Amino acid sequence: MMDSGMIGKIVKAKRYAEERDRISFDTFRANFKGDHSSYIVSYEGGSWRCTCGYFAQRGLCSHTMAMERILGVMVTPAMMPEAVA
Repeated sequence: MMDSGMIGKIVKAKRYAEERDRISFDTFRANFKGDHSSYIVSYEGGSWRCTCGYFAQRGLCSHTMAMERILGVMVTPAMMPEAVA
């Protein structure tokens, strides 16, 4: 049987999970399974990195954009890189 203290913590956790603007990431690293291979996507100090070839060329890729969509307000959006001439 749960005590009232634990029930209160569960209710609070559910509320926190719905209020995503309470959370912000400074740094993390994740494995991302792409269509063709797996990549490492990382975020540090407002900057994204990905081990895929497209990111190496453009500084942005589908993997980092997907992570931004998933995390929403919990990360600072990446600036769009200048078009490569």
